[in-house]
Amino acid sequence: MSSTQRMAARTGPTPLDLAFRQFAPALVTTLVFSFFCNILQFVGPLFMLQVYDRVLSSHSESTLIALVVIATLMLITYALLDMFRSRVLVRSGVRFDETLGNPLFRASLKSAMMTRGGSAAQSLRDMDTIREFWTGSGVITMCDAPFAPLFVVICFGMHPYLGYVALGGAIVLFALAVANEYATRATLKEAARCSMEANDYATSSLRNAEVVHALGMHSGLFERWAERHRAVLGWQARASDRAGIILSLTKLVRQWLQIAILGTGAWLAIEREISPGLMIAASIMMGRALAPVEQAVSQWKSLMSARQAWSRIEALFQNIPTEQDRTPLPEPKGELRLENVFITAPGQGVPIVKGASFAMPAGETLALIGPSGAGKSTLARAIVGAWPVASGSIRLDGSDLRHWDAERLGRFVGYLPQDVELFSGTITENIARLGEIDPQKVIEAAELAGVHQIIQQLPNGYDTQIGEAGAILSGGQRQRVGLARAVYGMPRLIVLDEPNANLDKAGDEALAEALERIKARGTTIVLVTHKLPLVNVADKAIVLIDGMIRAFDTPDKVLPRYTGTPRVVAPQQRGAEPFPTQQAAPVGRITTAAQ
Repeated sequence: MSSTQRMAARTGPTPLDLAFRQFAPALVTTLVFSFFCNILQFVGPLFMLQVYDRVLSSHSESTLIALVVIATLMLITYALLDMFRSRVLVRSGVRFDETLGNPLFRASLKSAMMTRGGSAAQSLRDMDTIREFWTGSGVITMCDAPFAPLFVVICFGMHPYLGYVALGGAIVLFALAVANEYATRATLKEAARCSMEANDYATSSLRNAEVVHALGMHSGLFERWAERHRAVLGWQARASDRAGIILSLTKLVRQWLQIAILGTGAWLAIEREISPGLMIAASIMMGRALAPVEQAVSQWKSLMSARQAWSRIEALFQNIPTEQDRTPLPEPKGELRLENVFITAPGQGVPIVKGASFAMPAGETLALIGPSGAGKSTLARAIVGAWPVASGSIRLDGSDLRHWDAERLGRFVGYLPQDVELFSGTITENIARLGEIDPQKVIEAAELAGVHQIIQQLPNGYDTQIGEAGAILSGGQRQRVGLARAVYGMPRLIVLDEPNANLDKAGDEALAEALERIKARGTTIVLVTHKLPLVNVADKAIVLIDGMIRAFDTPDKVLPRYTGTPRVVAPQQRGAEPFPTQQAAPVGRITTAAQ
């Protein structure tokens, strides 16, 4: 991403900020409920104080019954308030998820395209981590913590010595919580990073399970994953050891403080400075004062996880520009124009495609040919908007692709990548691009791609579940279903990257016929291929070598000069003849796009 885009991404609130604004009213409501919940925490100490100092001395059963009834009603009120604040947090967490989900998914999708195999999906798990922290006991602990000083002040009101014990205990527990943060912050962060690396490695490796099994790569693959996993376990064990020591000290201090407050209260009662009831009430009051601090120590790990998740999502939105609402452009006719386009791979600075310029009127077919690594697939990705251009512009009917809303543009564009990726679901759902299904258009696309008869032979026809990534289909079947998906709805521009890579001779012939039918409907086609016979359907051909356009003309003029072929191969001679890279023209014979 350019520096200008990054600056644009940083201006204004991010979707994470907007989602938090949706959650903020619930946080305020929870804080108000927490105030009354903490006030009702006085029920226990006051009840004990009245029982010891009044009921036991007066032997009044009616007073005891009245105190029990009042205390019970107050405790029921406390339970209802506690339930309500929990329900408010849960429902606000759902609203937070709904507000953040769509922009976060879009940003993760862009990040996946830009990083090519990075940990984009981690952001979706991070959203769950934040929501679970906010809707659990973590936020309630944070809302209760500000009231801890109130209980300490009450202890001082009972007697200064009791207040000093409570204050000292709170300070020590807070210091242990801070020590826990500094002792585990770096190790937990490193553990999280190693865990993401291990999970990403396992996910990418398991996609190639057949290769792993066939080539006997189990041991080597396991060792590489285990090495990463051992690093995770090492960092987690180190953090857990440090946190365990601090947690044990916290429990020790907590139990000793109960002894200290009771011992101090007993001594003061012996000296007749306080009553025995006040001693018991002070012990309960100190427990209420220290409870939020102690809970904060136990919640520290989830708090740190939520904070790290927040930082990762914030960084994602800072680096990925938020899509702005755009004025809907009219349906394009399919005119394609490239103006001095330079394209780099995501995260790289060296251009793969250099200064590409050409124009294609609507309804024509363009063949991109050239040796492997020449930049053909890169150019195809840029034409459909999957990769951004480093400079220059790609225009569809005169409008730069960056001016289009990506969702709307996708309805007018068809794309078949070199590595066809299908999605878990039925064949119908895949052809319909996981959107609203029009059965007539689905069948029309399948017939156009020459896959209708193949689908009919499957167990449930179009309703066949194809599994993850189309696992039940062969490579050729996936290729044809992918082609049907590309032509679904008759888009105005179709880009096909090696569409016959997994096809046999019959498949090649069916593909050529399909391209002729698509072309007859006035659709603009960009065809990336290594096989010369497929170029016959093209109106123009581009030879791309080392990322530069070396020729742009009709196939019958381009092919003889750059392959040594005296003529274009006739349709009946279609086969698997590759593009012969060794006969590229010398520099002096280059025909540029400008020519």
